[in-house]
Amino acid sequence: MAQTAGKDVEVYDLPSGWHVDQAILHDSERVVVILFGKPDEIDVMVQTEMLRKIAPDVVNFAVLYTCDNSQVKDFNKMYELYDPCTLMFFWRNKHVMIDTGTGNNNKVNFLVRNKQELIDMIEVVYRGAKKGRGLVVAVNDYSTRHEY
Repeated sequence: MAQTAGKDVEVYDLPSGWHVDQAILHDSERVVVILFGKPDEIDVMVQTEMLRKIAPDVVNFAVLYTCDNSQVKDFNKMYELYDPCTLMFFWRNKHVMIDTGTGNNNKVNFLVRNKQELIDMIEVVYRGAKKGRGLVVAVNDYSTRHEY
């Protein structure tokens, strides 16, 4: 496991609801990014790999997790986790919403395949959350990029 400035660089798995709660509560200086989805889904595999690639770049302002919501069902209703792949952001035990232009500000329920776009998205959440904002606007507008 690599370290940058004393911080671990890795994408961690959250095996239970208690672990998810602890992850959200634990870090008070970095954004907690959780990818909810079934690990054998192709979208989840692709997004997990992208998170692994960006981990060294965001270690100073974000900590990255995955959670198999087919096994850990505690949050499925609360966060409406019905999509195959869902990214959510938390800051100091609060959910931070992001406006990506898709109409769903609670979460990112589409693949972000571009490394820099994903870093930018997390950085926008970090900067906004540090200022006390519960809703931030993504750098890019994703409203026309995806078919629903």
